[in-house]
Amino acid sequence: MRERLTHFINGEWVESTGSETYDVINPATEKPMGRISMGTEKDVDKAVQAARDAFPSFSQTSKQERIEMLERIAEEYANRKEELIEVMTDELGSPLKISEKVHYNMGYNHFAQAAESLKNISFTEDRGKHTVVKQSVGVSGLITPWNFPTNQASTKIASAFAAGSPVVLKPAELTPFAAIILAEIFEAAGVPKGAFNLVNGSGETVGNAISSHQDIDFVSFTGSAGVGEKVMKNASETIKNVALELGGKSPLVILEDADMEQAAKAAVNHIAMNSGQVCSAATRMIVPVSRKEEFEEAVKQVLPKFPVGDPRGGNFVGPLVAEKQFDRVQSYIEKGIEEGATLLAGGLGKPEGLETGYYVQPTIFTDVRNDMVIAQEEIFGPVMSIITYDPIEEAIEISNDVVYGLAGYVYGKDEETLRKVSLAIRAGRIKVNDAEMDFAAPFGGFKQSGIGREWGDYGIEEYLEEKAILGFPS
Repeated sequence: MRERLTHFINGEWVESTGSETYDVINPATEKPMGRISMGTEKDVDKAVQAARDAFPSFSQTSKQERIEMLERIAEEYANRKEELIEVMTDELGSPLKISEKVHYNMGYNHFAQAAESLKNISFTEDRGKHTVVKQSVGVSGLITPWNFPTNQASTKIASAFAAGSPVVLKPAELTPFAAIILAEIFEAAGVPKGAFNLVNGSGETVGNAISSHQDIDFVSFTGSAGVGEKVMKNASETIKNVALELGGKSPLVILEDADMEQAAKAAVNHIAMNSGQVCSAATRMIVPVSRKEEFEEAVKQVLPKFPVGDPRGGNFVGPLVAEKQFDRVQSYIEKGIEEGATLLAGGLGKPEGLETGYYVQPTIFTDVRNDMVIAQEEIFGPVMSIITYDPIEEAIEISNDVVYGLAGYVYGKDEETLRKVSLAIRAGRIKVNDAEMDFAAPFGGFKQSGIGREWGDYGIEEYLEEKAILGFPS
């Protein structure tokens, strides 16, 4: 069992000013896999002071120094690969192959991409009568979620470091150990003291202390819309900048000419990946009326290829992260049945033979109307809604008829229609067919899916402020 009853502040592991601890539960076994110390407001104060003390020198490091530091971080991150995979499997319940191919790789690529993107960013621009200088935003407070322990922390930290911004990080208490390993990686990579600080704890205590702290200049939060609203309110009291990456209810529009077997595979992958605990996952499958039955049959044929079970047993779908999340997903499945949607697969209760662990049945509803709760609210579990359209304009209307706009997906062959739908969906990232991941592409949402962008150069820009200087000496 892992244990870390200290916080990482000013380059050292220090005792908490409080005595409360928290057991981190392995969602596959329902037993503790580790214990952490729950931080206090005083711990946050110490971390913020360390970051403020580091700011004058860290913000003035050269671009080349920061590039080399990010490259060292990527190298040290790779050295801890096996341990990161093990930890994320134990604390999140992610199957080993997903922990490697998704979680580990995303974290690595954010550091590598930040180093590459930084090479092409100019911090000074001569514009004739004035010069624009981009400078570090200051001390950044980072609050990250449990569903992607390395991805979300890494993209924020890499961007902040690239911009010369020291940080205070609060990872989710459900999945803290990946962030603890990151702190050890930064120490090994020679990140200056005070540039990275980690305080574990609850959102109510540590999260609120970060978002309302008068000496934090910028807050980046990923999580639910409700908590995002609270972060904005806290930050507004000291007029600090915020970036929010919130929920999603993303559409996958399947065109008339789509290969239904391939489309069904893509659709099931969305709800199965990370047990459906993905803010950008496509959960509303928008299918032509004329091909509804064909798609339904294809989905039923594909579903067994995504087995549910022990994360260490070669399965694709592990448990949900916690009992609270299990109960939440069950309540939505029950709501879908009550609303009159047709249950095509899955349903209430755990999969057969899986009594221990927070496992749910991948569940597919058809005959769903877009005004149903299961089509409007983010479930954050392996639950799919099949909605029909005719003509394509209705598919676009359905796609945009939610409060979210994080991502959208289009599957088909006709290039003109693919382009039309991609441009019409109001979301921050659109993926056409099986487009490859691009870590330089900006990630963020429209509408209530958030404010700001992460990944690559757009992510770095969030941690910079523009200063106009008139009469700059030549």
